Amino acid sequence: MNNFEFYCPTRVYFGKDTHGRVGEIIKKYGFKKILLHYGGGSIRKNGIYDTVMKSLKDNGITVSELPGVKPNPELARVREGIELCRRENTELVLAVGGGSAIDSSKLIAAGTKNDCDPWDFFIGKALPEDALPVATILTLAAAGSETSASAVITNEELNLKRGYTSDFNRPLFSILNPELTYTVPKFHTACGIVDMMMHTLERYMTFKQEAELTDRIAESVLKCAIRAGKQAMIDPRDFEARATLMWTGSVSHNNLTGLGRDYYLVSHQLEHEMSGLKPEITHGAGLAVVFPAWAKYVYKTNIPRFCQYAVRVFNCEMDYANPERTALAGIEATAEFFKSIGMPSTLRECGLEEKHIEEMAVKCTNYGKRTLPGLIELGKDEIADIYRICL
Repeated sequence: MNNFEFYCPTRVYFGKDTHGRVGEIIKKYGFKKILLHYGGGSIRKNGIYDTVMKSLKDNGITVSELPGVKPNPELARVREGIELCRRENTELVLAVGGGSAIDSSKLIAAGTKNDCDPWDFFIGKALPEDALPVATILTLAAAGSETSASAVITNEELNLKRGYTSDFNRPLFSILNPELTYTVPKFHTACGIVDMMMHTLERYMTFKQEAELTDRIAESVLKCAIRAGKQAMIDPRDFEARATLMWTGSVSHNNLTGLGRDYYLVSHQLEHEMSGLKPEITHGAGLAVVFPAWAKYVYKTNIPRFCQYAVRVFNCEMDYANPERTALAGIEATAEFFKSIGMPSTLRECGLEEKHIEEMAVKCTNYGKRTLPGLIELGKDEIADIYRICL
């Protein structure tokens, strides 16, 4: 097991009706002026908005609002939020939504307190030196942004989707009420299941570094996502299934499933180019396409690892005479599970063709400035090969 440092300071309020306490919680911290940042009209239709606003009003919290977060949050809306926070002397940014609203809020919070363009954080031109605190009310179990140090944004002018990590991105507190996910459409529920599985799988599929407890935690997270995911697709109002998915999403990306080993989120980088080019591609759907292709491309570098995954997570039979067969069975089982919950399996299903592959591969290398590490180092040609497997 490698040396590691684990830090997860976000306070989590988990359970039924917890979102109705948001005003009380914010008041205890001493904040009086906040920005409420959220997506479209869903939180108004399902009553979440009214409950949150009543709690804030009852506790004397002054609220500025910035709705309109898109599924792949855009830099332009972040810049608008920064101007609003500075103008209103905002003390805290409250995100209500899924990973998109939370990531956008994180960047607004950092951008407000730093004298640079927020895109500079993503291209390595600047590092945040301070940030407003961020709080979240989660309405979609998926990205794990509610307890992570990560943030992802789309620069719609450049058709680039990029992420950066900073402790300033970690929310002060997050409210996780599984009931708020009852009305999430099946497609987006499925996308969330894929996303939380991928945050775990990309920490798991590395060269073997002895970290048995980390392995077992990761495998449990994956099995819980699969079991609860199947049940939530059958009965969207199954509280225990929704609760399991919500907590699984958080654990998948607070780095607990990667402790003691080196890892790199390769499939995430491959998918970012897909939804950066076509923002209508939902992140989880893109991941469902690229991960099986990446796995088929690299599995021979660590067949024992892929066999362990196949046997422990999908209960595949171990073929000791031909371990490669077991490794491939695990990859196929993963792809079949994704299909079973309504996910696409090809680039064409996502609206991408052969003609897009070169551009995506070039952008994924930051125009030749990087390769992607992992089981195999991926340059432009290797990345293009993986995309072609996805066709």
